[in-house]
Amino acid sequence: MGNPSRVGQHMPHNVRRPRAEWQEQLAQGVRDVRAIPGLSDEQYQRLEAIAKEYPFFTTPYYLGLIETMDPSDPIFLQQMPDVREFENPDFLEDDPLDEEDDMPVRHLTHRYPDRVLFVVTHTCAMYCRFCTRKRKVGKNPVPPPHELQAVFDYIAAHPEIRDVLLSGGDPLTLTDGALEWIIANLHEIPHVELIRIGSKIPCVNPARVTDELCQMLARYQPFYMNTHFNHPRELTPEARAACARLVDHGIPVGCQTVLLRGVNDDPETMTQLMHELLKARVRPYYIYQADLVKGTNYFRTSVQKGLEIMEALQGHTTGFGVPQYIIDAPGGGGKIPVTPQRIVELTDDRIVLRNYEGGVYEYPTAGYDVVGAGADAPGAIPDYFPEFRE
Repeated sequence: MGNPSRVGQHMPHNVRRPRAEWQEQLAQGVRDVRAIPGLSDEQYQRLEAIAKEYPFFTTPYYLGLIETMDPSDPIFLQQMPDVREFENPDFLEDDPLDEEDDMPVRHLTHRYPDRVLFVVTHTCAMYCRFCTRKRKVGKNPVPPPHELQAVFDYIAAHPEIRDVLLSGGDPLTLTDGALEWIIANLHEIPHVELIRIGSKIPCVNPARVTDELCQMLARYQPFYMNTHFNHPRELTPEARAACARLVDHGIPVGCQTVLLRGVNDDPETMTQLMHELLKARVRPYYIYQADLVKGTNYFRTSVQKGLEIMEALQGHTTGFGVPQYIIDAPGGGGKIPVTPQRIVELTDDRIVLRNYEGGVYEYPTAGYDVVGAGADAPGAIPDYFPEFRE
């Protein structure tokens, strides 16, 4: 992308400035479970024990989206500690995706040949109770510059890497200066073709998405943002404005949704969410089946429920508004699409397909070279391009 001689430029010194609105949201963030009203002392003590194992943090903004202060509210459920976090069947693990096993250097997962996942912080603006990296989030400091430099060096030494995804934690909890230092170092590596960020910030602290941030990101095109909305109520005017600001600055925005029991596990809610995302100019990208992470089992739905939702989406909403339904395979198998069964029969002669209404249709499987009679058939290439005749 640029001049590799500049790779390794120094992290900028922090300069004290007045806090921005988004920083105030973090500074005033809620960490004490006793902020949850209406519970007994015994209940508070149980939740405090959970928060000690799995930290609790949320912004005043996202806390304010709760309508009912109990687990029946999908916004409450995603952010508040729950006694069920200590209910862990044997098949749950701290790191079910084996991210640590695919780390050639700290903070970098290199699972796919041409792309890497770079964890630039372990801090989020809200600690999702269903987080895949529940083992780390809120428990570790921001990686120091020398460890980040080791990541830059690894990527620079591996020309097969063309795509870098910045993740965490949430990269947008970093200041513009710290984030640009990371992005600029990556951008200077010639074989890095594109950079992406995965962030829930537009959902939980949309004030972070400032014009200044967007202008900075736009200097490093091609640049992509995948955000994370799970329920239509999260698409507030503030969240829509944050997404619009990114898009207006030339940053394409996608959404990775997690299928969550009690949050969005019905076709009506998920369809409404997809429609609201499209209205916000955010393209639905993935619906994830919940990972097999310790402390999250109460969020898991059946795979059959996910397929039911996909059936409801296909044919009933805009084609590019239908995301892929994904299981991130345990043991480091990577992301695997799961689709409703549309193939009724497949032979050498035909494929029989079922559409979203249940109708059955046939299509010939043979291609032109089999259906036609070769180079001598009427309309074959030599008729139009005589120079191809022998």
